[in-house]
Amino acid sequence: MTDSAVLTRQREIAVEHVLFKLIEHVERNQPGLLSFIEDSLDHLGDRAHDDSKDDEAVRDVARRMLAGARHELDK
Repeated sequence: MTDSAVLTRQREIAVEHVLFKLIEHVERNQPGLLSFIEDSLDHLGDRAHDDSKDDEAVRDVARRMLAGARHELDK
């Protein structure tokens, strides 16, 4: 794996953790954030300009992240 790929993976893991914790904190104190984000997913898309562009795959990743956050909150 290249240094760039390693750094990208590490950044992705860190960002996901921070976002999950932020979402959990806000949702516990002001319920409604997860629903607000879910309602916005139709506007989410893939920025690629080649054959790898897959808007629905990006939305699916977001849906799975939100489901994970809901699961953590339900514990």
